[in-house]
Amino acid sequence: MTTATLTHSGFGFSARIANMIERMKTARARAAEYQRTYRELQNLTNRELDDIGVRRCDIADIAHKHVYCS
Repeated sequence: MTTATLTHSGFGFSARIANMIERMKTARARAAEYQRTYRELQNLTNRELDDIGVRRCDIADIAHKHVYCS
């Protein structure tokens, strides 16, 4: 009975570690996408931003919504 408990606990621990690693990979990918989106919008001129209806002060919010709310 002790062996079964240890094996089950070990599996639970390794599953939690694997889950944590997967969440970290997802977080890194989202952060990279946020940075890419933010950088692309920042590189637009004020005229280009006006053409698409975006204020420069809203770029961070737009990038955040694009990555984390979609």
